[in-house]
Amino acid sequence: MPTNEELQQQLKLAQYKLKALLGITLAINKNMPAHDLLEKYRDILCEGLNVGTLVVFTIQDNLWNKVLSYGVSEEFGNNADEVSSALLSFVTITQVTDRTDSFFADFDIIIPVYHKSRPLAYVLLGKVKGNEELFGKSSVFNHLNTIRALSNIVVSALENKRLYKKSLEQEILKKELEVASRMQAMLIPSVDALPNNDFLRVNVFYKPHQMVGGDYYDFLKLNDYEYGFCIADVSGKGIPAAILMANFQANIRILFKRSVSLKHLVNELNENVNENVRGDSFVTFFIAKYNAQNKILHYVNAGHNPPLLYDSPTKTVSELTLGCVGLGMLDDIPQITMGTVEISSGDKLICFTDGLVEGMNEQGVQFGTEPIVTALKENESASSAVDCLSKTLHDYTNGKFSDDVSIFGIDFL
Repeated sequence: MPTNEELQQQLKLAQYKLKALLGITLAINKNMPAHDLLEKYRDILCEGLNVGTLVVFTIQDNLWNKVLSYGVSEEFGNNADEVSSALLSFVTITQVTDRTDSFFADFDIIIPVYHKSRPLAYVLLGKVKGNEELFGKSSVFNHLNTIRALSNIVVSALENKRLYKKSLEQEILKKELEVASRMQAMLIPSVDALPNNDFLRVNVFYKPHQMVGGDYYDFLKLNDYEYGFCIADVSGKGIPAAILMANFQANIRILFKRSVSLKHLVNELNENVNENVRGDSFVTFFIAKYNAQNKILHYVNAGHNPPLLYDSPTKTVSELTLGCVGLGMLDDIPQITMGTVEISSGDKLICFTDGLVEGMNEQGVQFGTEPIVTALKENESASSAVDCLSKTLHDYTNGKFSDDVSIFGIDFL
């Protein structure tokens, strides 16, 4: 039979454990910072329950983080590969007192904390031998249920804090993307801003893979009879591609207004891209000038998907391929060939980025150029061909675009 003094000690210990659990819960409810919460957890275990060594590792996306360490050297657990090799095999509470591996030399118990099948943390504990604890002699084994409950509560709280922080970061990023998307929309001409006159009719379809993208098209009236237009595709996706695209657009407009030749314009843009990306990206680019008075089209294709031109008199489709390598691929472009085409009334031109031809169906087959040729031949106008292609691509890919998609159609009247 336990003595009255022993019963009093057991009662005090039970009250301490209950108070500790309530204290941790209240601290979490008050949104105590993670560092302070871990300090409180350490004090309960190491000061109150006489745990002699305590280390807590968290793991997220295969990245290990030592968030708490007590009673061991500062160097312990700094080698992520060693930690991973030592701990990942544990899925239940395990005694490691008699392990010969030096990694476990200071510990008696491993407590893995899991969320379903995913490990969130590992708690390593060792007892103090031969010392008095707060409520009499004992070891971590006598307090295991309490320590396990405390560990699960604290680790779950840390995980919730991480997820909440991540959700806030994602919300901030979403808002930033929304702003960037609106700004990018201001840089790219809408359908209403494109020519619809006695010389030209233009229609476009633009669908960024993310909220912002690296595709770009533009159309400028240079004088009463001359028009300049282009389509470009910056390698990559998302914000980095969108930033380069915005810079690219500003330079194109400046150069067009200076009435430089297409060859000079391409060389200038190549220098600009090289200065901005330093070999980390490149731009494929098609640019043209059209004189509506003499119906001559001059163009340079800098490594871009060749636009398809439907010749009304012969009812044939040809590719506009002449030009040079893509921008940013070389420090200096060795040779630029300018193409010249005589346009007839009724001719139709479709420019596009690789998001159109590389769109895939469920069998992994690419959309290709054949549907573009068909759309040009079967539709009365390039404008209706653009609408047809956007719908056909959506049906072909089941609406799952894997890249930015731009389609640019011109009817020459």
